[in-house]
Amino acid sequence: MSQSTPTTSSLHQRRLTATPRGISVFNDFFAQRASNAELWDVDGKRYIDFAGGIAVLNTGHRHPRIMEAVGAQMQRFTHTCYNVAPYEDYVRLAERLNTLTPGNHAKKTAFFSTGVEAVENAIKIARAATGRSAVVAFNGAFHGRSLLGMALTGKVKPYKSGFGPLPPEVHHVPFPDQRRGISTEQALANLDALFKYELDAARTAAIIIEPVQGEGGFNPAPPAFLRGLRERCDALGIVMIADEIQCGFARTGKWFAMEHSGVVPDLITMAKSLGGGFPLSAVCGRAEMMDAPEVGGLGGTYAGNPLALAAGLAVLDVIAEEQLCERATALGQRLAERATTFRRKTPRIVDVRGPGSMVAIEFADPDTGKPDAAFVQRVVRRAADKGLILLSCGIDANVLRFLYPLTIADATFDEGLDILEAALAEA
Repeated sequence: MSQSTPTTSSLHQRRLTATPRGISVFNDFFAQRASNAELWDVDGKRYIDFAGGIAVLNTGHRHPRIMEAVGAQMQRFTHTCYNVAPYEDYVRLAERLNTLTPGNHAKKTAFFSTGVEAVENAIKIARAATGRSAVVAFNGAFHGRSLLGMALTGKVKPYKSGFGPLPPEVHHVPFPDQRRGISTEQALANLDALFKYELDAARTAAIIIEPVQGEGGFNPAPPAFLRGLRERCDALGIVMIADEIQCGFARTGKWFAMEHSGVVPDLITMAKSLGGGFPLSAVCGRAEMMDAPEVGGLGGTYAGNPLALAAGLAVLDVIAEEQLCERATALGQRLAERATTFRRKTPRIVDVRGPGSMVAIEFADPDTGKPDAAFVQRVVRRAADKGLILLSCGIDANVLRFLYPLTIADATFDEGLDILEAALAEA
C-alpha cells in the first residue's frame, strides 16, 4: 500500500503529536532536499539558506568533495568504535588540526560527536591537568545543553529554566560589551574581583570563552580583553579554553577567530562546520594537557565516527582550495555595505558588527532604545514567507545573525539580501 506524499500541513500536525514542545522549531516548513545555499521543502518551495544549520554548513549543503569522501568511506566501513579498532583518518585529521590551530607548541587532538561533548571534555582535560575544579565562563555565553553545558551557558531562558540544580563550581562574569556599558577594563576588573572576593584562583581549572559569542549576539571579544585573560591565566596557572564551535572554520575570515587577536589558547573546542553536515567535534590543545587524563578517561562509542572524519578531512581541503577565509571576508563586507543602506531606511537598526561573515544586525526601539525582539521576529517570518531562512540571537533576542554557506553563489547571496531588504520594509 503506497503512502501519499507528505505535505507541510500534515507533517506539522504529526510533529506536534509525536515530538515534545521543548524541541524548538524555527520554521513551519519541512526540508526535502538541499544544495549549497539553497533548500527545497516538501511542497517544492525554494529557500535561500542564511542559517547554515546554525553554523554547520560553512562549506554548503552536500558539497561534492564532502559527499565523495563520505561515499568512499561508506564502502570501507561505517563504524568500529575508535577505542576498539582504530583507523587512520582519526590520526590524519588530528595531525592536520594540530598544525592548523594557533600556536607552535606541541599539540594533540581528541574527537567527539557534538559541540557540548567537546566542551565537557575540555573541562575534564583542564581539571585533570591542573588538579583544580572551578571554571569561569561569561554572561551571554552558550556552551551547550547538557547539564555542564547549561551551567557554563550565561543565559537562563530557555536553556536553564526548570533543569536545576546544575553542576557546582561554575562562575560567571560580565563579557565586555560597549553597548551595555561594559568596557574591556571593567570586564577584566570584574574577573579580578571574582578572584579577590568569591573564588580562589588556586582552585580554578579553566576560563572558557567564545572569541565571538554566538547565541549571545555575535559579540566579538576585544583583542585587549583576550590578552588580559591570557596574562591572568599564565600568572594564575589557569587553562584558557577558546570555544570556536560556532566561530571557527573560516566563518570570521580566519581559520579560527582567536587568530584575529594573536592570543593563543591552551585548548580549543571545535564542532559544527568541522564536519560539513556530519556530527563531529574536537578538542585540540597543548600536548601535556591533552595527555593529563588517564587512559580510558576520554572517548565514546561514536567519538570520531569514520564517516564524519572523512567529511572533516574534505572540509579542510575545501576551505583551503576554495579560499573560504578570503571569501568570508568579501561576503561580510558586501553584507555590511548593504546593511548601511538598510540602516537609512530602518531606524530600528542600532548596530552592525562582527568579523568576516559572522555578521549581526541589532535592533532596538528608536524612541526608547529598548531591544526590539518583536521586530526581529517579524523580519524572520516575512523573510521565510519570501524564501529566505534567517536566525535571531542575543540575550534579548533582538539580533539577526548571518550564517550563510561561504560557498554561496554571488547571485544567490544578492537575492537573499534583496529579500532581507523587503522583509525589513514590511516588518
